[in-house]
Amino acid sequence: MKFYDMALAPSPRRVRMFIAEKGIDIPVVQVDLRGGEHLRPEFAKLNPWCTVPVLELDDGTCISEAIACCRYLEAAFPEPPLMGATPVEQGVIAMWEHRVEWDGFIAGAEMLRNSAERLKGRALTGAESFEQIPELAERGRKRIAVLYEMLDKRFGESEYLAGDSFTVADITALIAIDFVRRQKLEIPEERPHVQRWHDAISARPSAQL
Repeated sequence: MKFYDMALAPSPRRVRMFIAEKGIDIPVVQVDLRGGEHLRPEFAKLNPWCTVPVLELDDGTCISEAIACCRYLEAAFPEPPLMGATPVEQGVIAMWEHRVEWDGFIAGAEMLRNSAERLKGRALTGAESFEQIPELAERGRKRIAVLYEMLDKRFGESEYLAGDSFTVADITALIAIDFVRRQKLEIPEERPHVQRWHDAISARPSAQL
């Protein structure tokens, strides 16, 4: 198995953390996104959507999309469970993971890709090119403010996002927050529960990768 990664990109970091929490050793191939390596025909054979991360299995099967990679790894390496051990846990974790991906990760991508000069003509990831829409960048900023409010309420009543234990939902939430913090949207002072949670999750060894 191989893991196609890009060290500075948030999406593959989700899978890196998941791999580390599972204690799995997988060879890593770094993909030069800035150099356009992901758009070359050789990489498109692995992933026609031309994005990272990608897991290439020993039989040649390629799995792209961060959460899909995590689902495969959870099934192949079930301990420790990061996506739930019971139907209830699995449903609740999936709910929260999707919520922070949509309200945090996607909102952050809207901000960045519709405002950064270097991403003109590349407002969406993938093989096709799309022009920026500045209004989406502003909408993304407003969505992040709502995210912080929602998370502060949640972390005021729960140690982790989906319950009493660390899960993939916490991984996605951490990386979404770190992603928008790089765009100067820090955790507001009036959201102390988010800060407490962020400090705790950031201290995990997997978060250093």
